[in-house]
Amino acid sequence: MQHVRSADGTAIAVDEVGDGPAVVIVNGAFSTAKDAAPIAEAFSSAGYRAVTYDRRARAGSGDTRPYAPEREADDLAAVIEAAGGGAVVVGHSSGAVLALFAASLGVPARHLFLSEPPFRFGEDEPAADLPERLQELVDAGRPADAVTTFQLEGIGLPAPAVEAIRASPIFPSLVELAQSTVYDASLTRHVSSPTPEMLGVGTPVAVLSGVETVPFLRAAAERLASLIPHAEFVEVPESIGHRLDPAATTRVVSARVSNG
Repeated sequence: MQHVRSADGTAIAVDEVGDGPAVVIVNGAFSTAKDAAPIAEAFSSAGYRAVTYDRRARAGSGDTRPYAPEREADDLAAVIEAAGGGAVVVGHSSGAVLALFAASLGVPARHLFLSEPPFRFGEDEPAADLPERLQELVDAGRPADAVTTFQLEGIGLPAPAVEAIRASPIFPSLVELAQSTVYDASLTRHVSSPTPEMLGVGTPVAVLSGVETVPFLRAAAERLASLIPHAEFVEVPESIGHRLDPAATTRVVSARVSNG
């Protein structure tokens, strides 16, 4: 992996595979560039240069305090600039929120593909102090508790599912990303509802959703698409359980980028 420097000096780890027009993939919570490898390979096979990166406080990337959503937008801007500028951007979950927020601040994107962004639109909001409580847990040397608290309150997973994850072999890898839960919670609190600037972006927008997914995510995707005047809602049946299907997502992107 290579590193690019964000505006505040934070080193952001970036990986690329393939040749052709750049597609930057922005992951959601608990995800790293490595987790995006399957979709990156799918884009590469379709003739794109797939760019994945570790969002700040994850895996190979650094972290600079204090956190602000605008700093994460700067991170994405640095990745896009290093990729040649004006890339297609595919954001999933909180990564979709970040991609749209960054575009509203002028970060250049040729086309936005937003997969199941967790906009709450003022309904069933997590507690307003969630980011601060998560940070307190991390600072107190309790990163595992920060992870489970975020899963319960930030994501809304049922307690039995959270307990099962905590007992599973993957849990240690999630604990390594505990600091990033503070940032995901902060971002989604900051723009729990999209701002007028986000709804007014001039970039072409496609909002993606699976059929078998969390109901509020499906509803949020449909609502967001209805609020952005030029946006398109795209149902992707192959994307199941709030996960991007690599082949189907590549197909959706290819059809629209080639036509636009």
